[in-house]
Amino acid sequence: MKFGIYPGGRAGTMCSSPADQPAIRRLVDELAAGRPFVIREYVHYFGDEAAPWLDAARELEQLTMPDGWYTEGGRELDLVVSYLPGTADLAGWLAFLDQVIDRYGHLARYLQVTLEPNFPIPLIDGSSPGVLDALTRGIPYARAVLDSRGRHDVRIGFSVAEPAEWLGGDDAFWRHLAGVPEREFAAHLDYVGLALYPDAFSPVAPRGTPGDVASLTAHAVRHLRDRCLPLAHVLSTVPIHIVENGSPSGAPRTEDGQSQSVSDMIRTIVELETSANIALYELFSLRDADSGSPKPLGSLGLVTDGYRPKSAFTVYRDLIREAGLSATRQ
Repeated sequence: MKFGIYPGGRAGTMCSSPADQPAIRRLVDELAAGRPFVIREYVHYFGDEAAPWLDAARELEQLTMPDGWYTEGGRELDLVVSYLPGTADLAGWLAFLDQVIDRYGHLARYLQVTLEPNFPIPLIDGSSPGVLDALTRGIPYARAVLDSRGRHDVRIGFSVAEPAEWLGGDDAFWRHLAGVPEREFAAHLDYVGLALYPDAFSPVAPRGTPGDVASLTAHAVRHLRDRCLPLAHVLSTVPIHIVENGSPSGAPRTEDGQSQSVSDMIRTIVELETSANIALYELFSLRDADSGSPKPLGSLGLVTDGYRPKSAFTVYRDLIREAGLSATRQ
């Protein structure tokens, strides 16, 4: 299993001060310790809509770091293309995919087409008109464009949020994919991503009891692999990527509590690596969006918005090294 992280300081509409690139270089190098490491980044399509909380045009100029950094030292770029127009706009979306591939296709190792289209909440793709067409038409379109440019090595997929029982479930989403012939969609997938935040937005059971962070993590992975993906004609040979996973440290939570959650989630995912065919784990995120905010999105980072490492940074670093040693012995 590979490991990675989102290095920026944005979560939803929250964003810390401008990135400190030397700090990011140093912290990511410490996490990777000379091993291959995946860097997750995001670009957004708003159509004709304005997004006052985000300068989307700048995302096509530069990501968090300079271009060359994403392919140096064994790093690989996992680029997410998010679909957020106010009205359905398939033509504009496909044209935007062209733009993104023109700009970043030579850097990317993974290209994620849409962000959590099963999750119908504001600022997430699942709430956007036409998102199902954006997903099912966008995947084969992006594959064809990349292949035409000789980028057969770029892996293409999409992500879903963890089982949304508390929102009434996402059965309608999977029923839609079940109705799309395999040759038109599933056959073009190289992976399916899963976003996991078991204790970020809802209370969880005490550690070691049913409904705790570890059991919720295992449930989400197995729910996706055993129930959802077969409905969408996705074979068991197509790997799962844990594309976002995190736990907040802000009040009433603590930094020690965040460390314990991060440890429990990652250890559970590593245990499921073989049986669930998990190929990649990416933590969200390196840096807090706003360490002083009481909102969970503000404190998901391994370091504060001023780049002070929390105890979870050491936990993640050590778990990556532990997993690497285990893989070497096998």
